[in-house]
Order: sequence, then structure tokens, then C-alpha cells
Amino acid sequence: MHRRRWVILGVLMMSLLIVVLDNSILNVAIKTISTPAPTGLGATQSQLEWAINAYTLVFAGLLFTAGLLGDRLGRKKVLIGGLAVFGAGSALAAFSGSPAELIVFRAVMGLGAAFVMPATMAVLMHVFERDEQPRAIGIWTGGVGLAIAIGPITGGLLLDHFWWGSVFLVNVPIVALAVALMLWLVPDSRDPKPGRLDPVGVVLSVAGLVLLVYGIIRGGQLADFTDVTVLATTGAGLAVLAAFVVFEKRSDHPSVDISAFRNKVFSASITAIALVFFALLGVTFFTVFYLQSVRGHSPLETGLLMLPLAATQLLFAPRARLMVDRVGSRITTTAGLVVLAATLAAFALLDGATPLWFLEAVFFLMGTGMAYVMTPVSVVVMQALPREKAGSASALSNTFRQVGGALGIAVLGSVLSTAYRTDIEGALGLVPPGARHAAGESIEATLAVADRLGPRGEPLADAAADAFLYAMHVTALWGAAVAVLGAVVVAVFLPGRTPAPEGDGRDRALVTAAD
Repeated sequence: MHRRRWVILGVLMMSLLIVVLDNSILNVAIKTISTPAPTGLGATQSQLEWAINAYTLVFAGLLFTAGLLGDRLGRKKVLIGGLAVFGAGSALAAFSGSPAELIVFRAVMGLGAAFVMPATMAVLMHVFERDEQPRAIGIWTGGVGLAIAIGPITGGLLLDHFWWGSVFLVNVPIVALAVALMLWLVPDSRDPKPGRLDPVGVVLSVAGLVLLVYGIIRGGQLADFTDVTVLATTGAGLAVLAAFVVFEKRSDHPSVDISAFRNKVFSASITAIALVFFALLGVTFFTVFYLQSVRGHSPLETGLLMLPLAATQLLFAPRARLMVDRVGSRITTTAGLVVLAATLAAFALLDGATPLWFLEAVFFLMGTGMAYVMTPVSVVVMQALPREKAGSASALSNTFRQVGGALGIAVLGSVLSTAYRTDIEGALGLVPPGARHAAGESIEATLAVADRLGPRGEPLADAAADAFLYAMHVTALWGAAVAVLGAVVVAVFLPGRTPAPEGDGRDRALVTAAD
């Protein structure tokens, strides 16, 4: 047992905080980035979705390889290298001159983050004994809540005083501090028998996900999912992902052990992770526009209003294991997903004058529900593999988390875009015919046109707010349906109580639970 394990956990949480902080900061900055220059970059809604998904897709696609490299080369070396790349990408993103440059540099940040996330969990599993791992993982999961909590507030403060690029530049000094502490405190570890790398699998997984997400986002942009380009790219993405699964099943050194999914408990836990982030990130995407574009709040006020969503995760995630000990994983996670579904559905009740206390209550319950899902399923997934394979287990968990989030932003963002365009179309009569398609793509695009029209544009601005509320209600109900699906999956397949593992730390707790 490592004597400085709790201090090391703090350093690992700092590294985790940087990766998660970036996305939570970006959440309050997307409206500013969508504003025309010089305030922002004038990014369209589809470009904003790509700025977010360029990060998450590269992150998700390389997690398996990053976990294997950590197992092979040493988790500490890989962790420090990942932080360095992430810091460099952050500095480049801060000075992007166009949406295209921002998308590219966000992908570089995703490359670095892919090596940070699995390495932090792998080091955690190395320095903590099995009986302390659930508590440590709970605190580690709470670190996600801390990052989500301080991210929007930090982003709001920066945007109130500096230009939009400051939300990325702030990562650089945090990276420098984390690397220094890492060199001083964190021990290195590796798998004595690491797996072989799988470059073909990596290429197939990234290509398949990019094609699939592109098709979904393009369908929302056009408000037509039957368009030939949409069907072709979406179908090609699904075909490439199917080829990826076939290749992994036949490979003698797969980056994804497909056979692990034969275990129903394992599969249900991974599915729950993906569905939670599908619903949550998709809804968070439109919440920022609701608070800033419809309600008129500043970025800092938006960050403060979203604080309960994060604070409850920080508060309850470490305590979720106590509920699991009392009633088991099935009841705990099912209840958490039901609460999450109810709060997502509650967004369908919001309008431009809804009291803020109601919104704060929704955020509070949403964060609580998420905390009672993520900690139990994360423990189940991590204890499914031997300790020396911790990097791969963490990579698998975080891959589904990132893929779920990316698809959530793509799918629910496209639902939002399609519903908005359908509802605003009748109000675009004042806009020149050639500019109507661009003006109807998002609420920010419509408001920019309304602002240029002066007093004549006031009815258009009102129509934009009404159309966005309608689109938000439709999207929220889709998100709630996804959370309900997750609740059904865990209620059917997760064990009521996970039996205490027998033998040494190499036992597979999931297999025991499934039997």
C-alpha cells in the first residue's frame, strides 16, 4: 500500500480536472464564440458542435491505444506526455483565427487528453488496495463534479474580463503545475505483459465515429435526414464501425476485448455510462443558449446558475458507495437514472419567465441523479479487470463516456437544430431569400440578423426565442427518453448486490456477480 496514496490521488484529480474543466468552461463560451468577430469567431451551430466533437472523437478514438501505451511504457510517462500535448493544444486554440483552426486545435487537445484520462485511473488502481478502491474512485468521480462546478464560473469570469481565447489559455499554467507535482510525487507503473498495439482498430474506430457524427450533424444543419449526403455518410460510418467490431473479434491483439461484452453486468454498466453522457451533454449544449440568448444572462451568471448541477455531483459522488452497500448497484443506479430522466423532462416546462428557483432545483436533482449512477458503474467496470490492466479498463469506460457525449451533442444538437428551423421558418419573411437558410440555422444566427434589421427586427427576435423554446422542449424529451432507456437496462441486468470478491486483486468481480 503506497503511503502517499491520498496525496497522489489529489494530484491525479488535478490532472483529471484540467481535462474536464476544458469542456465545462467551453460550455459557457460557445455563445461568445458564435458571435461575429471581433467578439467571437462567428461560428455556426454545426461548427460549434464540431469544435466540441473534434475533441471528444479524437479523445474517444485513441483512449484504447493510450491505455495500452501506458501499460507498456509506464503510466507516469504517458500521463506527463499527454498533459504536455494538451497544454500545447490549449495555447494554440486560444489564438485560433477561424472556426476551422479552432476545430483542428481542439482535436490536438483531445489527443493529449486521451493519454491523461486512462493513466490517472490506472495509477489510482495501482496505489490503492482493492478494499480502498471504491472510496478512491468515488472521490475521483467527485473530481469530475468539481471541474464541472468551477469550469462555468471560471469561464464566466474570464469572458467578463478577457477575450474568448482566455478560456483555453487558462489551461496552460494548470498543466505546468500538474506536471511538476507529477514528477515529484507520482510513482511509475506498467503492465509486465502489455498487449500489442492495434493501429488498424484505431483507424477504423475513429473513421467510423467521424463519419457517423458528420452525417448526424449534417442532417440537423439541413433539417433533412433523408438527404443523400446525410444517408451516405451515416451509413458509411455504421459500416466502418461494423467492420471495426468484426476486426476486433478476429484479432489476436484487439484494442477492445469484444468478448468482455458477453457479460451482461459489464455491458449494462458500460451502456449506462454512455447513455448518461448522451443525455447530459446534449442537454447542457442547449442550456447555455437558453440562459444567455433567451434569458439574457451573462457568461458568469450562467456559470453560477449551473453550479448546483456540478456541486451535487461533487457532494454525492463519494457517498454513492454507501447507498450501494445498503441496497445494491441495481436500485442505486436505476433510481439515479429515473431522477435524471425526470429532470431532463422538466426542461419541457421552462419558458422565458420560469422562476430561477425552479431551474436551480432541476439542476440540483440532475446532478444528484448523475452522481448515483456514475460512481457505482465506474467501480463495477474498473474492478472487472486485473489491476495491471487498469489502463485498458479506464480507457473502455471513458471511451463509452466520450462516445456517448459526442453522439448526444450530435443527435440532440441535430434535433434542436431541426426543430428550431422548422418553427422559425415562417418568421423569416423579412430576411432576404438568399440569407434565410443561414439565418434559420440557430438562435444566434437569427438574432444577429434581427439586430442588423434594427427596430424592424424585434418581432423576429421574439419569434427566435419562441422557436428556441419549442426546440428545447422537443430535445429535452428526447434526452429524457434516452435516460429512461438507461434505467431499463440497468434495472434488468445489474446485480442487486455485488458479492464480496474472493481471492486476490486479479479476480474478476463482474464475472462473480454475473454468475
